[in-house]
Amino acid sequence: MFLNFFTELRSAGVPVSIREYLTLMEAMEADCADGLIVSFYYLARAALVKDESHFDRFDRVFGHVFKGLESADGEIEAEIPEEWIRKLAERFLTEEEKAEIEALGGFEKLMETLKKRLAEQEKRHQGGSKWIGTAGTSPFGAYGYNPEGIRIGQAESRHRRAVKVWDERRFRNLDGNTELGTRNIKIALRRLRRFARTGSPDELDLPGTIHSTASRGWLDLQMRPERRNAIKVLLFFDVGGSMDWHVQTSEELFSAARSEFKTMEYFYFHNCLYEGVWQNNARRHSERIDTEHILRTFPSDYRVIFVGDASMSPYEITNAGGSVEHWNAEAGSVWLQRMLDTFDKAVWLNPVPQEHWAYTWSIQGIRGIFQNRMYPLTLDGLEEAMRALAR
Repeated sequence: MFLNFFTELRSAGVPVSIREYLTLMEAMEADCADGLIVSFYYLARAALVKDESHFDRFDRVFGHVFKGLESADGEIEAEIPEEWIRKLAERFLTEEEKAEIEALGGFEKLMETLKKRLAEQEKRHQGGSKWIGTAGTSPFGAYGYNPEGIRIGQAESRHRRAVKVWDERRFRNLDGNTELGTRNIKIALRRLRRFARTGSPDELDLPGTIHSTASRGWLDLQMRPERRNAIKVLLFFDVGGSMDWHVQTSEELFSAARSEFKTMEYFYFHNCLYEGVWQNNARRHSERIDTEHILRTFPSDYRVIFVGDASMSPYEITNAGGSVEHWNAEAGSVWLQRMLDTFDKAVWLNPVPQEHWAYTWSIQGIRGIFQNRMYPLTLDGLEEAMRALAR
């Protein structure tokens, strides 16, 4: 079984060496796992996995190889953490049950009802349909289901239905040094090129030197500015929430764009564009950049690329105060339109497969604002987007 586990990990792309496998065997002989499957899981992961990016592959192989493994007496001996027990109360509803749960009737009604619940509620609730609680069908709380609610006290998105999120959320910057998979992206981005020689003459002009030397009769070195891609780009990346599932693709695009475009500025936003963006996710609340400042600072010949799944509450696009994280004075659609009015060469790249776009209202809404200049974040989609920006 252990040898099969080793070969399955190798087949799944986890770079496990013979030395690491033997280390695990030595640890098992020393009874480091205490006969518990949970202890064995953590022991095996510590011994065999060197990079946390391989944790997901390890988990899938572990679940496949050791499926149904129990202790000798037929009872599971692992201690179940309290947090796991609380999660057991989560309700997983059928599609018919979900259809029976109606939204409160719009953004204003939702916010008004939340104020009433905050004023009236006196204790913790679980499994209900009215109060702020957990594992129920109330519009307010965590680990339940409602077609249109406010998420409070939940670590991450589950159904992508939240209108607002009442928790501090931490986003991480994209890694500009990512190289895996960027080569083909670079090739696609090269469709957006317009070469020019600008700046100081710091490159030897060999043909000019030969011509001048021949005509003058002595060595006459000629210099010229370096030939560069004159295209200037503004990149806006959606981060956090449902975009966590597309981090690797976004990082590959970010890394490729940094090498292809010499004049490039990048900014982060969450879900939709509003009055402020940022360049460092760790300080996104304290070091914001006014969107109005960007509109005034950069010339209109910049190409603008938005990267995001466009999957959000429709109120984020249509309503003042509709942002999931703060109370925005103007709707997201207003700021997107201002961006498009300033920069006429703009596209939206969407990592969600194109065949799913028709089922999400917000994707259709943003696609309409961009006049159908939304493209899938695939190599073919990138090439189409670059052609649109080059026109």
